[in-house]
Amino acid sequence: MTIPTQPSEATAQPGPTMPRKYAAIMYPELPSLFQEIAAELKRAIPEYAKLVDGPYWEVLQKGVEMSVTTFVDRVASPGSPTTQRDELCRRFGRFEAYEGRSLDNLQAAYRIGARLALRRARKVGRRYNVSPAVLLTFADSLLAYVEELVEVSRVGYLEAKSELSEEPDDRRRLLLRLLLADPSAPRAKIAELARSTDWPLPETVTVLALHTGARLSRPALDGDVLIDLADVQHHLLVPGPLDDDRIASLSGAFMDLGGAVGPTVPLADAAESLRWARRALELAEAGVIGQAPLVRSEEHWITLWLLSESTLVDHLAQRQLAPLAGLTPTQRDRLVETLRAWFTARGNAVDMAELLHVHPQTVRYRKRILERAFGDQLGDADRRFATEVVLRALDLRRRAALPPNPPRERPQEG
Repeated sequence: MTIPTQPSEATAQPGPTMPRKYAAIMYPELPSLFQEIAAELKRAIPEYAKLVDGPYWEVLQKGVEMSVTTFVDRVASPGSPTTQRDELCRRFGRFEAYEGRSLDNLQAAYRIGARLALRRARKVGRRYNVSPAVLLTFADSLLAYVEELVEVSRVGYLEAKSELSEEPDDRRRLLLRLLLADPSAPRAKIAELARSTDWPLPETVTVLALHTGARLSRPALDGDVLIDLADVQHHLLVPGPLDDDRIASLSGAFMDLGGAVGPTVPLADAAESLRWARRALELAEAGVIGQAPLVRSEEHWITLWLLSESTLVDHLAQRQLAPLAGLTPTQRDRLVETLRAWFTARGNAVDMAELLHVHPQTVRYRKRILERAFGDQLGDADRRFATEVVLRALDLRRRAALPPNPPRERPQEG
């Protein structure tokens, strides 16, 4: 199968050119337009309405926002890149192919977005006295842009069709979905499908959550590896643990192997392995845990545990840090940071000063405030442990945004 190449940014520009100044009128309209388009897609396309509670719906909404925003960006600056938008459009095309559909739904979605955008443009045009000639140019540009989206999606669609033609038995993908179902599928059904696909049921499995856009050579993939690139969140299942030999084999099959590894679990708990792999991948991409070609969730159990119940952490923080509730946000953040350093340095003012990049005198001043505020709470083992847990969880949430080298403060505080 011949796969067309992606339109280049140099040639993939809308036909007629909109005056750049009109981008300033468009940007404020985007948030409400995104919501309007998403609601209409849900109403008008039943296949998409069924996905409203799953991860694909979130990606679909993101695609709407990115596609519309990229159009306005190119009005403001005709040379704006479209790399991210193109990758997302290709993913939409691939998803339709993996679901066994044509591109009709996706094309309908693009047309719905264009229709609502054009209707909004006419409404805004009356408000700002935009000339009919400019509105006509807008309509022509929008139609050309929609054709561009369709072509990029078609590339992904044909790519996926080509990959599917290399897979002799789609029952392997169905088997993987049954293994990862929550609640789990009946054991007898899994065993029957495994026999029909010549896949020996292992005692344990390891699941990997892959980075978006993973590309692989199926002939180079081990025969016992189950993989699903149709799911919007790509993943694969490996029988047994992920040892060095298995990693080397996977690296030979993937053009760019990257993602997160869940724990090795009994076959019946495969969904749990995938859940932790995906959570570890999310935290790695957010910068909360260290980046690596393959992030191993088992190396970050404490972090995963502390961030698995954010609502519970909020309630616990409200209780444990209640003595600081009456302070301003700046004062509270400063004392929370000092309290965290206190636990880390076991109360040593000099070591705390090094951690906080402040003078030891400043640390002693803050410690006195904390002692008055918390009283016996810092001496009680159970309450102290709960406070340390809260501080660690809050620190993990904010770690990616903290400056690496905060300036040293002066000894006196006003």
